[in-house]
Amino acid sequence: MDLLDDLLAGVRASGAVYCRSVARPPWAVRFAAPAPLSLTTMLRGTGWIARDGGEPVRAEPGDIVLLRGGAPIVAGDRPGAEPEIVVLDADRCYAADGGPSTAGHNFRLGPRTFGLVPDGSDLFVTAEYPMRGDVSERLLEALPPVAAVPARPDFAPLLDLLAVEVAREEPGQQIILDRLLDMLLVRALRAWFARPDAEPPAGYRALGDPHVGRALRLMHEDPARPWTVAELAAEAGQSRAVFARRFTELVGRPPLAYLTEWRMTLAADLLREPGATVASVARRVGYADGFAFSNAFKRVRGAAPSSVLRDAANA
Repeated sequence: MDLLDDLLAGVRASGAVYCRSVARPPWAVRFAAPAPLSLTTMLRGTGWIARDGGEPVRAEPGDIVLLRGGAPIVAGDRPGAEPEIVVLDADRCYAADGGPSTAGHNFRLGPRTFGLVPDGSDLFVTAEYPMRGDVSERLLEALPPVAAVPARPDFAPLLDLLAVEVAREEPGQQIILDRLLDMLLVRALRAWFARPDAEPPAGYRALGDPHVGRALRLMHEDPARPWTVAELAAEAGQSRAVFARRFTELVGRPPLAYLTEWRMTLAADLLREPGATVASVARRVGYADGFAFSNAFKRVRGAAPSSVLRDAANA
């Protein structure tokens, strides 16, 4: 496990909602209730994609556009196009001039496929990711509201397979689509975070450093271990002073401060699990007693772990 593995653990697709749209210019579609993270890609034609009220970004075949925040999404063949169709979910949509009361299976052309014409020149797919917990939130915070990732050679085989599989309805189809979506998301995130102007999560770029990267992977593999800077430096093959300085330069905070923050992020999710207690979560993130854990959690998160337990129980 490394940082990206952990951040993606709560984003892993499970029953992801797909919408395959077939269109002929002029066209525009509004997705009224997207998930906190959506992935859109043009398979044929050119599209313009935007969060509701935001600036549209151009998408050519093979590009991937990530949208976060759960705001409505508008996709069209030109900037500022007025939507003709409003999509509510995988099974319901309606003509924009007809109103929500007409929502149903209108415009359904096949499995996960909607459109006004069955043989339109433009084809795009939107998939929605459920997001769970504070670990996933760290990933969302590192993304802009709209991240347009240009086509890359490593996207092509996955998009070709997606184009075939998304319109099928066979045993195990959802599992295939979920795993395809996971692979596309990981590749899109790696491409986005490699940009010089991107702001990846703390520690992401340090994974490429042979010394600091190894220490980060060890902390993520076993966050409950009572790590010391000296132990991490020895694992990294550096002196304590050199390692601590290099880690802070690359990650933006000292090794043990980073470890504490990561433990508290994990703890916030663990506290929401059924049957969790402060003492049980404390042990799982490396604290011998609940008192020390509670102090650390409140210092880092600004609230007592007991308040997270109460909120989870009342949710």
